[in-house]
Amino acid sequence: MILCDVGNTSVDLFYAGKRTKLSVDDFDPATLYDTVYFVSVNSAFNERVQNYTNWHNLRELIDWDKYYPTMGIDRIMVCEAVEEGVIVDAGSAITVDVMRGGVYQGGFISLGLRAAQSAYANLSGALDVSFNFEVDLAKMAKNTPDALTVGFLAPLIEKIESLGKPLYLTGGDGLLLSRYLSGAVVDEDLIFRGMEKLLQKGSKC
Repeated sequence: MILCDVGNTSVDLFYAGKRTKLSVDDFDPATLYDTVYFVSVNSAFNERVQNYTNWHNLRELIDWDKYYPTMGIDRIMVCEAVEEGVIVDAGSAITVDVMRGGVYQGGFISLGLRAAQSAYANLSGALDVSFNFEVDLAKMAKNTPDALTVGFLAPLIEKIESLGKPLYLTGGDGLLLSRYLSGAVVDEDLIFRGMEKLLQKGSKC
């Protein structure tokens, strides 16, 4: 069995505990003969695999009454992985969602770290600087990189911490954010754990 997370530009495969990331344009689904369970935000890719009998869309197993209709499939999968806790998925956007007793409580979406830096740069050339991830968020800044970092991260971290524990971090910048969130569990494969749990639920139905 292979698990597959399909984005707009990449195909992320999970097999025997290992991940392989490929370009969605170069990937040929016909090269996989095992059973594949996938989630996808790429409508063109969905059309490409609809005639392959070994490819199964996990969207069909989701209890949509637990979530809201426009919620991203990747957010739902990381929520499915966690029975109790706060899930921070730090990618192109930063999504924060809360699960309590297996029930989705809601969440919010913030700019991702790179998107935030780009947004500041678009405001003014003077703000076209990199964040300083060594900065102390509790202190007032005395230079531009620190000021931007504190201005963006301090309220975000404060909001996340106010939502309670346990706290799970995933996504490309999850490890980076973990330095500001003590006790957080960093799990880069959380989306695949959610897919596995959803399949287990489906097999019991």
